[in-house]
Amino acid sequence: MKNLTILLIMILAMAGVSAADLKAEEFEPDFESVCFVPKGQWITGVSVSYSQSTQNNYQFLVVENINGDTYSLKVSPMLLFTFKNDMAAGGKFGYNRNLTKLETADFVLDPETSYNIDHLYRLSHSYYGIAVLRNYFSLGKSKRFAIFTETQLEVGGGQSKLMTGLGEELSGNYERSINVGVGVAPGMSVFLNNFAALEVNVGVLGLEYNHVKTLTDQIYEANRKTQSAIFKINLFSISFGLSFYL
Repeated sequence: MKNLTILLIMILAMAGVSAADLKAEEFEPDFESVCFVPKGQWITGVSVSYSQSTQNNYQFLVVENINGDTYSLKVSPMLLFTFKNDMAAGGKFGYNRNLTKLETADFVLDPETSYNIDHLYRLSHSYYGIAVLRNYFSLGKSKRFAIFTETQLEVGGGQSKLMTGLGEELSGNYERSINVGVGVAPGMSVFLNNFAALEVNVGVLGLEYNHVKTLTDQIYEANRKTQSAIFKINLFSISFGLSFYL
């Protein structure tokens, strides 16, 4: 066995290959880095959602005889700049508007217990600005699919008014709100072509502070402050959008 080892070393020496070179070549890893979004690229896009519904003697669980109309509109444009390969920073702006007109609704808990709501009107709109830092991670060597993590700092506010009843029984609330939040929203980006991509992201954790000031019947004033921490997937924060890479 010893003679065989010496013979192998002599053959390698005659071929100009050393044992150290052979060992380095055998264990040298070969990594290939794939850049999904190169430095210097602008990313712009918008997500829009709209829903409208009309109820006529509709029934849902314990609520019966629902008659009314609702609609909801949400618009959120975005502008980011890639200051480093696969790292972008920028901002988003959002606007939400919701309207509910409820003519009648009956809450029936049992045959002997029921409540009625007549002539309810609620209109609310909110706006917010978000500072964004986004990191992309390509899936394997693909330049079409990637996941990203988005760190967000959000500041916003809004107003809403709620009125119930008619005539002398009319009552209303007016609210103004301010909210500040920090969160993380991972997502996925899929390129449809060289310039456009479909994106989806969802909030999974964050800290939020809200301050709501309420004025009832133009007489009574109240304040509500809340702090919350979220460490789970928030299905209500799922958003879809179309982005353009310029």
